[in-house]
Amino acid sequence: MKAVSWYNSGVKTREFLQIDPSSLHLPGSRRDGADPLKLQRQIARHGFSTYGMPPPEVKRGIDGELVIYDGVTRATRVATLLPGTLITVEVTGELRGPVGDLPRVGDKP
Repeated sequence: MKAVSWYNSGVKTREFLQIDPSSLHLPGSRRDGADPLKLQRQIARHGFSTYGMPPPEVKRGIDGELVIYDGVTRATRVATLLPGTLITVEVTGELRGPVGDLPRVGDKP
């Protein structure tokens, strides 16, 4: 009897990094930063806590820089209220172009 493996060796393993959220680049669609109302709601609900916070999803540009694709508000909250605190991010893909020219979370008030 032949053993069948359900594991797909072609699947890329998930990559998680610890990074200062102020160093993450904002996506082109959110160049102005987090939505102020959504940010205020998150601050009211979660305050200074990062407990249970899902990791923001980021993509890596060809220049090695990371851009946020999901979690701009979460990253902004931590960067604003807890400067210098590292958060876990999940790298979900690679981009074909550089992202280093996009503004960073820490560049926005």
